[in-house]
This record gives sequence, structure tokens and C-alpha cells, in this order.
Amino acid sequence: MRYIVTGGAGFIGSNLAERLARDHEVVIIDDLSTGRRENLKNLIDHPGVTFVEGSVTDFDLLIDAFAGADGIFHQAAIASVPRSVEMPRETNAVNVGGTMNVLWAAKECGVPAVVAASTSAIYGDDPTFPKCETMAPTPLSPYAVSKLAGEYYGKVFADLYGIRTVFLRYFNVFGPRQDPKSEYAAVIPKFITRLLDEKPPTIYGDGEQTRDFIFVGDVVRANILAMESDASGVFNIAGGRRISLNELASVLSEITGIHRRPLYEPPRPGDVRDSLADISRARDAFGFSPGCTLDEGLYKTVTWFRDRSG
Repeated sequence: MRYIVTGGAGFIGSNLAERLARDHEVVIIDDLSTGRRENLKNLIDHPGVTFVEGSVTDFDLLIDAFAGADGIFHQAAIASVPRSVEMPRETNAVNVGGTMNVLWAAKECGVPAVVAASTSAIYGDDPTFPKCETMAPTPLSPYAVSKLAGEYYGKVFADLYGIRTVFLRYFNVFGPRQDPKSEYAAVIPKFITRLLDEKPPTIYGDGEQTRDFIFVGDVVRANILAMESDASGVFNIAGGRRISLNELASVLSEITGIHRRPLYEPPRPGDVRDSLADISRARDAFGFSPGCTLDEGLYKTVTWFRDRSG
């Protein structure tokens, strides 16, 4: 098969592209605004991999790249709640406009299926647990709104133009290649790198907020299962259990062997208080279930960051 991975130099996209390259031809599209060339070091000389530096906001580039593709994995996005609060127009341009471009280019090029990254942030602070796909959206940030708009476009394109579209609502993905240096970085790489530097992890809020974490390898598998199936629609992709940030900090202290009391800062606007997923729809539609426990994933991730730090 010939697959496209937008955002393929990013955290999830590069892991996905590397797995696909074992068996398929892969075209990676990334403008390197948040993706990194070093994430592609195992792929850049691969005979079956092509890297195209460019943005999903460039429609002509997508038309050229999508010709002859069997499927598109759309991972490119401005994927940060705090950044979207500060930069809503830019977030909309990439996440909504870019997704529209991907869908329309797929239609124009006759690509039969698009599997796209969405987010659990769409559920907002609805107090019902676990979150299931039939719940009414209650987005709290421009990021969540932009991802919800993408889902709606996906359904419309499926209904009007016959493209099979799958939108995977990722919960809290973690693992190797996640960038801890950004101001907007996710919590696990920030906690790990702070501890490895023998500094206290920073928690925004009281630390009792909860997250449903999932290892990146399971997210990669979910994408491939969805592409290889005949499924369409919206699906939660998560570990199916939740842990507080205070407990997470404690677990990582045990794994690293470095104990520092967290620093507590005021909550950030737009952040969701709690999350927990019902993943039964993905299991029934394309056989997805997490294969890596939280503890196993955390050990793998700490090992990767430790090896990188020398």
C-alpha cells in the first residue's frame, strides 16, 4: 500500500510512519513547526519512505502528494490547549482549514479512506464517566472546537463524497519522542525530564485532576487497525483507566528513583479536570484494546528519556 502520514515528523506521526514503513510505502508530510527531523532519523534513508516538507494548509502540495495513495493518516495539527487559547486563529487555520484541505484533496485524488487524529478534549468537563462517543460535546478551548469541527467535516465528506473517514479521539498519549521542551508539552515528558534533572515536577492545580493515559504504541496500532477495517465514524482511543497527577508524579518518582515534592501552580485555562474513556466502540468496530499497561509504558518512556540524556 501507499500511505500518507501528515504530521509524520511529530511524536505520534513519526511512530506511526516507522511502523507503516515495515510493510508499506510511506509519504511523510510535515512543515517541521513542531515536528522534528531527528524523529525521522530511522526513516530518512529508507527506500520506501518519502519526506515532503510542507503544511496541510498548502492545498496544491497535498494534491501532488496524495496522487495514487491508498489511505491517509492525518496527524498534523496544532495540538495544544494552552497554545490554542493564546493563538485561536492560527489553531483554526491549521486544525480546521488543514483538515478540510486533507479531506478535499483526498476526494480530488480518489483516496478511499482517511484516518484522522481527534481528541478527548471535545468532551470538556461533562461530569459523566466514562466518556462515550454518543455524549454531547462540551469543548472548553479553541483546540477542542477545532477538532470537533474536523470531525463534523469528516462525517459530511463521508456522506457526500463516499470517503471512509475515521476520527480517533485520543486521550492522553505518551511515550518515546514526545517533546518535553515546549512550553506546551504534555505532562509525562515534563515530569520525567524534570525528575531526571533532579528538579520537582510542576503541577497546574491541586494534582487531583485525573487523566486516562495511553502508550503511543497502542495509538499506532489503533490507527492501523482502523485503516485496515471497514469502520467509519468517531472512536475513543485510551487506556480505559484514570490516574491523578499526584499519583502519576509518585509513580514516576519510584521508576526514576528520584523523589522531589511537586511544585503546584494555578490551573491553566481550558484544561479539562478529569478524563476516562469507554473504549468499547473501538473494540467492537476494529478490535482495538490497549496492549501496554500504564506502568509498562512509563518504564519504556523513562528508559528512552534516560538513554537520550546520556
